[in-house]
Amino acid sequence: MSLSVIILAAGQGTRMKSSRPKVMHRVAGVPMLEHVYRRSLELGADDIHIVYGHGGEHLQEYCSGFNVDWSLQAEQLGTAHAVEQASPKVSDESVVLVLYGDVPLIKTETLKDLISKVSGNNIALLTVDLDEPAGYGRIVREDKKVTSIVEHKDASDEQKKIKEVNTGILAVRAAYLNECLGKIGNNNSQGEYYLTDIIALAVADGNEIVTAQPENTYEVEGVNDRKQLARLERIHQQEMIEKIMLQGISVADPERIDIRGELKIGNDSFIDINVIFEGEVEIGSNVTIGAGCIITNSKVADGCTIKPYSVLENAVVDEAVEVGPFARLRPGAHLHKNSRVGNFVEIKNTELGEGSKASHLSYLGDSEIGRDVNIGAGTITCNYDGVNKHKTIIKDGAFIGSDSQLVAPVTIGKNATIGAGSTISKDAADDSLTLSRSVQKTIKSWQRPTKNK
Repeated sequence: MSLSVIILAAGQGTRMKSSRPKVMHRVAGVPMLEHVYRRSLELGADDIHIVYGHGGEHLQEYCSGFNVDWSLQAEQLGTAHAVEQASPKVSDESVVLVLYGDVPLIKTETLKDLISKVSGNNIALLTVDLDEPAGYGRIVREDKKVTSIVEHKDASDEQKKIKEVNTGILAVRAAYLNECLGKIGNNNSQGEYYLTDIIALAVADGNEIVTAQPENTYEVEGVNDRKQLARLERIHQQEMIEKIMLQGISVADPERIDIRGELKIGNDSFIDINVIFEGEVEIGSNVTIGAGCIITNSKVADGCTIKPYSVLENAVVDEAVEVGPFARLRPGAHLHKNSRVGNFVEIKNTELGEGSKASHLSYLGDSEIGRDVNIGAGTITCNYDGVNKHKTIIKDGAFIGSDSQLVAPVTIGKNATIGAGSTISKDAADDSLTLSRSVQKTIKSWQRPTKNK
C-alpha cells in the first residue's frame, strides 16, 4: 500500500511575533518544515503534500527544491479543513499520514510504528501521556478502547483529569479519510472543523482506534512561541552531541556546542567549547577543534588542529594541517597536507601547497601556492584591480619576506626569495632575490610634528 503524507503548515503563528511563517523558524539551522519533510522522505512516502497559508510565497520559494504538491488553505478553519485542501489529490488506495510543520522532532521510527498499525484497521492515532496535559485534546476511552477525543476547551472537569492526550498525528486509509471529512462539523467553542472528530465518527462506524506512542514526549511537542523553539533546539542539540560522543568523540561541554546541519566526524577527535558547525561538515579522526571555532560546509581531514576562534567556510583542509588561532578560511581555500595557517591570516580561493606556511597577519586571495613556501608576516596578494580579480602563482620553495605586496597577475619563481617590504608587480625569476626598496637614509635634526594648541 502506498503512503501519502500531508503536512499542515498554514498557521501564521502570531505568538512568534514574526513576519515569517512559523514553520520557517529554525531548529539546528534548518526550518521546522524541512525537518518534517525529511522525515517524510525517510519513510519512503510516495507523495508529499504541504498545506500552506500565511507567507505562502516565501514558503514555496525556500522549498523550491522539495518534491511536493502544494495546497492553499486560504482561510484557517481548522485542521480538518486544512487536510481537506490536499486529500482529494491523494489516491484512495493509499494510507495518509498527517503531520505538522511546527512539530520538528518527530522520529522516523515512531511514525513507522504508527503506520504499521493501520494494517487491518482504517485508522491509527499517535497519543502521549503528559503529567500536565492542559491545552491538549484528551483521549476518552471506555473499556480501554478509544471512543473520542475531546478538546481541552470543550472538556468537562472529569475529562480534564485524563493524562493521555492527542498529538494530532494520525495515519488513516485515504478512502475512509475522504468519507469522514465531509461529515465533520464545526459545532464547538472555536467554530472550527477539528480533524480529531474523525475518531468519534470512526468509532460510530464500528472501527477500533489503534494507538501508538513516541518514546519521548518532546517528539510531539509543537512550537507556538520562541521559548518553545529554544527548548526544542536545546533538546535536539543534546541528542546530536550525545550521538557523536557515543561514536568516540570527546566533547569539553555538551551544552556549549551547536550543530546546525549535518556533521560527520571520525573517532578520537576533540571538540572544545562554543564550537558551531553549520551546513554539511566532515571532520576526520584525531582532529582537535579549539574553543569558539565556526566551521561551515567544510572538510577537515585526519590529524588536523583547528586552533581557537578560527572560521572555516566552504574550505578543504588536508591531513595534519594547523589552522589558527584567529584564522579565516573563506570559500575556495584548500590547505594541503602538513601546511600551516597562523593567527590573523585570511585565505580565499587559494591552494596552499604541502608543507607551506603563512604564520602571521596575511591575506592570500586567488592564489596558487606550491610546496614548502614560506609566506612572511604581513604579506598580501593584491588580487583585485577595482574591477577584476587576478591570480598570483608562487612556485615551490619560494620565500616571501615580511610586509610584501604581490600585485597580481604575477608569478614568483621556484626557490625565489622576495625581500621584506617589497611591492612586486612583475614576475620574479627562479632561484633569485627580488626586492623593491628605496635607499635607506638618515635626516638629522628632523622634528616630529607637534599637536596644534
